[in-house]
Amino acid sequence: MSRIGKIPVTIPAGVKVNIAAGMIEVEGPKGKLNQHFTPNVSIEIKDNEAFVSPVDSSASANAAQGLYRNLLRNMVIGVTDGFSKSLIINGVGYRAEVQGKMLVMNLGYSTDFAAVIPDGLTVVADNQGKITVSGIDKQQVGEFCAQIRKLRKPEPYKGKGIRYETEVIRRKVGKSGVK
Repeated sequence: MSRIGKIPVTIPAGVKVNIAAGMIEVEGPKGKLNQHFTPNVSIEIKDNEAFVSPVDSSASANAAQGLYRNLLRNMVIGVTDGFSKSLIINGVGYRAEVQGKMLVMNLGYSTDFAAVIPDGLTVVADNQGKITVSGIDKQQVGEFCAQIRKLRKPEPYKGKGIRYETEVIRRKVGKSGVK
């Protein structure tokens, strides 16, 4: 059995969890999230705690137990607190600004990049080159940040590019003047 899957998910006050026909629905103060789940697991709610258990002892059912337990936990956290990731833009002339539902970035190329901000996400860009993406769906926040980072990955020689705030770029020494 999955060690993570055995831990119950605590459901705080103000959050409703409905399980019906292979669908988890979590509703809280920040919004509502839905997630399908496989018939390999069963989900029960008792005393403000959700328990995920495998239907049989197969390897796929054990793996699904841990997966859906964490997905349910992320949904509960998302509708109560939300998720947020920050990106840092580093480079001369690199900048980003939010224009309506578009994130417009100048990343040193001949044209600017414009990324459409998905529904359910909030993007804030400040003048110091910091972009903060927040929303209730952890997967959606992470995917949008990964797409932005992919536009100009950080390079190890000068450190230019887009990186996560918590990411550490190992700097390399360039070629020295060998004579």
